[in-house]
Amino acid sequence: MDPLILARAQFAANMTFHILFPTISIAMGWTLLFFRTRWLATNDAAWLAAYRFWTKVFALTFALGVVSGITMSFQFGTNWPGFMEKVGNVAGPLLGYEVLTAFFLEATFLGVMLFGHGRVSEKVHLVATFLVAFGTTMSAFWILSLDSWMQTPQGYEIVNGEFQVTSWLEVIFNPSFPYRLTHMLIASGLTVAFFLAGLSAWQLLRGTANISTAKVLRVGLTLGALLIPVQIVVGDMHGLNTLHHQPQKIAAMEGVWNTERGAPLLLFAWPDEKTRSNRFELAVPKVASLILTHDADGEIKGLNEFKGAHPPVAPLFFGFRVMVGIGMAMFAMSWLGWWLYRRSGWVASALPRPLLWGLTAMTFSGWGATVAGWYVTEIGRQPFIVYGLLRTADVASNVPSSMIALSLALYVTVYLALIVSYIGVVKYMAEKPLDLPSPDPSRLPVVSTAT
Repeated sequence: MDPLILARAQFAANMTFHILFPTISIAMGWTLLFFRTRWLATNDAAWLAAYRFWTKVFALTFALGVVSGITMSFQFGTNWPGFMEKVGNVAGPLLGYEVLTAFFLEATFLGVMLFGHGRVSEKVHLVATFLVAFGTTMSAFWILSLDSWMQTPQGYEIVNGEFQVTSWLEVIFNPSFPYRLTHMLIASGLTVAFFLAGLSAWQLLRGTANISTAKVLRVGLTLGALLIPVQIVVGDMHGLNTLHHQPQKIAAMEGVWNTERGAPLLLFAWPDEKTRSNRFELAVPKVASLILTHDADGEIKGLNEFKGAHPPVAPLFFGFRVMVGIGMAMFAMSWLGWWLYRRSGWVASALPRPLLWGLTAMTFSGWGATVAGWYVTEIGRQPFIVYGLLRTADVASNVPSSMIALSLALYVTVYLALIVSYIGVVKYMAEKPLDLPSPDPSRLPVVSTAT
């Protein structure tokens, strides 16, 4: 096989595995802070139990995210040495800042979260939880800043073939960054919402629910119901930004080959790059233009205007529909679940079993939507690694294809085993009887002995 394709597949495999865990840990940190503040405000042991359990899940998630992140970073040297040679002045500092926030904040204060309760004051423990949540968000900030710059580069000049920074503010806050950061943070929130709801539903089905299950389920459904409409609005804004800066990516997502006004929305089609047409089209007239330009007769540039400089069509076309399809399922399930839960008087045991099975099936639905969206974003930048300026083929290494194929096979094997192990451990933890912490005498109510 082509070494370039193998190198891209290897980086995709590493990135696919890695992104699963930050997608959970980013929003999970803030969820833990919410559990912690509710415990302090109400002195309800259910909130403390939720905090203790989900902190363990967070620690497991963080550990796998760190391991996969380190492995992924090696590939800049092994498979893409030209990238750091040419773009290192931009990418190096941003990656360095991400490592500082990830390790100095998350790793340090996670230890306090896990082992410090009862050993440090409640205020110190609360601050540690906040700093971990803040660290996860800052890690996402720096990584998405770099990746967004690769999509919409600005604030640079090219000197002797190398990118030099002329304005860090322009580099960091490039045109697509605000939309991509917001979109990713909300995606993380939705991933965690269904993780919370799905695991709680599984506990109810298995008969292993504990004092925190009902509250966690309510938090998950509420969070999902609130965030999915916001994500739809943010996704629309992100699409308009992409249409302006990367029209060929939008054309591939929508399967538009020729520039046209009033482009139809393709509910289904089979893009054929050889004939540069779509087979088996099922279309709704003018809706694509209406969605993308907010004008039913708006113009969308076709892929034929970007011959030799547009991404492969099928992965974007189907990946986008997978992401949207999962999002619509999230919308329906979160709103239906919240309504039924509220109707039952917030009694978890009264929820219908089909709903619980549906939530259980969607426990990791956020992973599917995130990966599909990430593929659309990254494959949509091809054939460039820095959009419009630097082609991916120009920065690849000369490693023989046999070596890349061997390491790719090993990566995929290990990653599959780790994902299965992660899900298995989380399932075991959910089914294990709750180990409630010993009560803090200083927080027990004072009982009067007066007669």
